[in-house]
This record gives sequence, C-alpha cells and structure tokens, in this order.
Amino acid sequence: MTKRTSNKMNQSKPLGFWSCWALTVGIMIGSGIFLLPASLVKFGLLSFWGWGLTALGSVALALVIARLSNRTTKSGAVFQYTRDAFGDFPSFLVAWAYWASYWIAIPAMAIAFVGYLSVFVPAIKDNAVAEATAALILIWAVTLINLRGLAQAGRMQIVMTLLKLIPLLVIVALGAFAGTSDNLPELNPQGGSVIGIIAASALLTMWAFSGMEAGAVPAADVVEPERTIPRAILFGTLVVAFVYIASSYAVMSLVPAEQLANSTSPFADAAQGLGSWGPTLVAIGAMISTAGAINGTIFLLGQLPMAVAVEGLAHPALAKRNRGGAPAVSLILASLLGSILLIANYNKGLLEMFELLVVMSTSAYLVPMLVCGLAELKASWRAAKGWGLLALFASVYSGFAIYGSGLDVLAWGIVLFAAGIPLYFWGRQQSKLTSSG
Repeated sequence: MTKRTSNKMNQSKPLGFWSCWALTVGIMIGSGIFLLPASLVKFGLLSFWGWGLTALGSVALALVIARLSNRTTKSGAVFQYTRDAFGDFPSFLVAWAYWASYWIAIPAMAIAFVGYLSVFVPAIKDNAVAEATAALILIWAVTLINLRGLAQAGRMQIVMTLLKLIPLLVIVALGAFAGTSDNLPELNPQGGSVIGIIAASALLTMWAFSGMEAGAVPAADVVEPERTIPRAILFGTLVVAFVYIASSYAVMSLVPAEQLANSTSPFADAAQGLGSWGPTLVAIGAMISTAGAINGTIFLLGQLPMAVAVEGLAHPALAKRNRGGAPAVSLILASLLGSILLIANYNKGLLEMFELLVVMSTSAYLVPMLVCGLAELKASWRAAKGWGLLALFASVYSGFAIYGSGLDVLAWGIVLFAAGIPLYFWGRQQSKLTSSG
C-alpha cells in the first residue's frame, strides 16, 4: 500500500485519538463516582490502598488491551482478541456477554440521569410514568445522535467527556485549597484486618474502572488504529485513575467523616464550599457524566454486533451501515432492548428481575476482561516474558474481581453465556444463507 493510499484511507476514517480517549474516559466515568466517597469512608484512609490496587490492576489491563489492539485493525476489540487467540465459538460467547453487559446497563444509567434531573424538575420526582418517559427520551435522543453517523457521535462524546470532568476537577481544586485533614477519616476506623479492608474497598472501586477497553472497539473506523488506540486507552485510564483518587480524597477532606458516611450526595455536600451554586454545578455535572456514559455505551452497542456480523458469526443485517456510516440495525436493537428493560424496571412486579439482570451485567463484563488477559498471556508468555508476566497479573486481577463478585454473579454469568450458544449457531446459519443467496 502506498503512502498516498494510506493517507486517503486515514482521512476517510471519522475517529481519531480524542474520540477514542473520550470513549474510554466517558464510559468509565459514569454516575458511580458521585457516590463512591460515601461508600468508602467507612474503610477509612485504608480505602486509598484499595483505590491504588484497582488503579494498578486497571492500568495493567489497559496495557494488555493496548498491546492486543496493536495487532489488529478490525473493530470488535475483545471479540477480535478472543477470536485470534481461541477461535470463533469462544469469541462469539465473549462478544455476546460483553454486548449484553452494556445494553443491560443502559436503563440503570438512564434512571440515574433522571434522579439528578429531578433536582431541576421536581414534578417528575416519585412519578414513575414521568421518570420513565424522561429516561426513554434520553435513550432515544442519544440513539438518534449515533444514527446520524460516527463522526457526530464521536464529537458529541468528546464534548460531553470534557464537560463531565469540569465539576470533578473543581472539587479536586476546592479540596486542595479549602479541605482540612481534620475531616479525614481514621486510617482504620473499623479496626478490622488490613488485608480484608483493602480487598473490600478494592471490590467497590474496581467497578468504576469498567469501560477502559471502549476506545478499542471501533478500530476499523479509527485513524492509524495501531498507534492511536493504545495511546488513547492508556492515557484515558491514567486520567480516570487520577480523577477518581484525587476527587475522593478531596471530598473526604471537605466533608466530616461522620456526615459523609450518611450522605446520599457526597459531591454536592463537598460543593457547599463553593456557595449556593455549588450543589447545582455538581448535579449538572452528574447529568452530563451519565448522559456521556450512555452516549458512549450506545455507540459501542452499535459497533460490536457489526464487527461480529462482518466476520460471519451473526446475522448480516447487524453489519449494515446507513448513509452516515452508523450500524443502524445494531443501534436500534440495543436501544430497544434497553428501553424494554427500563419500562420493566418501572413495573414494581418486575423490579427484582431487573436487579437480577444488573447482576448478570456485572458478571458478563468481567469475563471478557479475564479472557483478554489470557489471550495476551498465550501470545507473549514465550516470546516476550515481561508482557507475559503483565498479562498474568491482569488475568489474576480479573479473576479476583470475578471471585469477589460472589457466587450469585458467577452463576448468572454462566446462565448468560449459555443463552448465547443457540444464537451462535443461528447467526452463522443466517450468514451462510445470505452469502449463498
């Protein structure tokens, strides 16, 4: 391929470094960080050892995914890495679980958004129909943006990611100037086992790092993916690790430990030092953060089925793009499934089923991360011992996350994987029929 041809191909690709970075950061930073300081304060300052452990494990995973992404220019990320290492059938199951983990999460994020929206529109609070309607409007508004094309969705993700960082960095700055060590909790207020407390806080914080692989999913539409994606993923994970740890420390230094332990809006409490507009800023930031996470999630939910269908392992309709280059069928399908779950959540009789699906989502995400570590371990153990050891650490870290999530999560993860088996054979059959026809 000539240099001129390569330049033309890169110019036709709508996603660059900042789009991939924004996908990684935008999906990792959702609504969870706005509650974590209150959950962690009971573990005292030892909780920062948990943050450190999860940051270290997440950076190791980011390095592994970055190295894996350097070997392919195809979209699909975890799907392609698993396929190269272990074949078609395991790769489909990993893709199925990974995809399911994200569309199951859509209604949860939409509900979180509506919770912050009620601060500005009190009329929708405790009104199930109004809340559900607002959440559905959000989901389909974001879907329409993604249907317009990859370039528009990518630009939207960059803007929303930058906006969501502002209130978090404001709190970090406020903590640096107005925080006091008198507000910080004790090192070990519960007096329990140090190792046990670090492990417990690590299990709480590791969920906040989910999404680090997001920037690698649309590889086929990224300019120079072999260079762009590894840098975007690693830089994005480091930015998120800093923001998480610094903002958590800032909140603890601004809000007395006793008050923080009972807070339902720790960042809003911390923002009181900014004046009356402080909590409003945090609420707006939380809404932007959640909406940005939904935008990135829906974007991925279009890209992944398309990548699987292109390889002949799913229905060919999922691979079709509209005029804007967006995988329309994949996007609409994911948003439709998320909307159905959202409506089911507002039916009190189905609430427990929804919570069960969220548990399944957790397990469905963790397994692909473990498989990524094993894929790199297989590729590098003999050829590059250093990378092999890093992949081993990332695999152990992912396995620890799965073990720590509990037997219920593991059991429902197995159920979810089993549900994908008939879809694999059906998808291959449909692909062959279309090809032969």
